[in-house]
Amino acid sequence: MSEATKTTKEPVRKTKVESYDISRSDETLHLATDLAKFIKENKLTTTVQGKEFVNVEGWQYAGSRLGIVPIVDHVINVSNDQELKYQAKVTLFDMRSGHTVGAGFAICSSKEQGKKFYQEFAIMSMAQTRAIGKAYRNILAWIIRAAGYEPTPAEEMEYGGNMPATTQPAMTVVPTAAAPTPAAEVAAPMKAVAAEPAVEAPAVVTYASAAQKEEIIRLLNHPVITRQEKTKMLLNINRLDDERATQAIAKLKKAIDDRENGQSAAA
Repeated sequence: MSEATKTTKEPVRKTKVESYDISRSDETLHLATDLAKFIKENKLTTTVQGKEFVNVEGWQYAGSRLGIVPIVDHVINVSNDQELKYQAKVTLFDMRSGHTVGAGFAICSSKEQGKKFYQEFAIMSMAQTRAIGKAYRNILAWIIRAAGYEPTPAEEMEYGGNMPATTQPAMTVVPTAAAPTPAAEVAAPMKAVAAEPAVEAPAVVTYASAAQKEEIIRLLNHPVITRQEKTKMLLNINRLDDERATQAIAKLKKAIDDRENGQSAAA
């Protein structure tokens, strides 16, 4: 009688998943190498203007290798009549220490480029996705940079709005050849121009002096000078030149003499 041969199964060896400590720089540099490989193999990047930005799944992988998980604190509806708009807050929880180690805020709006016809749940979901990426970016940006990628989550990039503007080629200005000058114009004889008569400089006006004005005012205050005559002379006293001031003084003196002599004769 043959004994039953017992076959012993070898225990299945499970691959040990390493966990890194964010407080140790040597471990996080090893994480950067592992992260670069994981992102490349799973195509977790979006290319914008020739630069590679890591999708939120890549940020979550980096966080999970450090024992840091995201927790959505709240999602607030801040919509109005013109747009759908949600704001989300996410905190990062360190499972080793049991403490919150980071946070991130983000919004999403239907007024953004390409999101005009998004349904409400999609706007709300994108706000949460952006907040997760933002929270991880606040503490792990340098690790993503060390892995060879841009330190901004891909969900924050506006792909259409960030395209470089198309530049128009500069116009080349071709100098225009000067038209040939006719020989007649080049060798045209100079015509003699009659000299214009010299313009005499205007004579300098010498206005009445202060002494002349004082004399005129003294004479105007004489009782025989009427109020109308006095007002008319005073209105024009600053316009009198030296000659007219002399004439005005002579006329006033004569008028005073004539009126005084006339009053004496009448008496």
